[in-house]
Amino acid sequence: MDPLSDATTGLLPHLLQLRTLLNRGQLYEQAVQDAGLALDRPAMTILVLLNAAEHPLRVGEIATRMQVVGPHVTRHLNSLEKRAIIKRVTDPEDQRARLIALTPSGRRIVDRYTTIVNGWFAAALAQWPDHDRAELIRLLTRLTSDLSTQFDAVAAGGTPPESED
Repeated sequence: MDPLSDATTGLLPHLLQLRTLLNRGQLYEQAVQDAGLALDRPAMTILVLLNAAEHPLRVGEIATRMQVVGPHVTRHLNSLEKRAIIKRVTDPEDQRARLIALTPSGRRIVDRYTTIVNGWFAAALAQWPDHDRAELIRLLTRLTSDLSTQFDAVAAGGTPPESED
């Protein structure tokens, strides 16, 4: 058997368990309750994505990152805009297009929510050495990037590229 295959055989069950842990409805509700917020999960996902982005995003980019269709995102954006949590700004590269950005209020909401969630991660990793925590972040970033490339190729009907490492 291929050594790489041996190394990845146990990966999927752990990833599925992690997904289940992170998507537990009660945990999301607990985080927004602890943060004193009243937002549904898709709206918070949009805010977290915007906060993590290095610049305002187009609606299509938000939809792609959420793996949903544009109209789903637009409905949430309209509600968030009415609440002054996000704002539409002119795209500097195309004056006709609009980008989505957090307002100061939106940034405060995300900060409250992520403080709660990051606290849970910090507690779970408290006994880990600094180098292990740094390595976890490095490897998760790499895995996410490589899986995105693989899955995008598969979704486009092509053959996934071979890993360079």
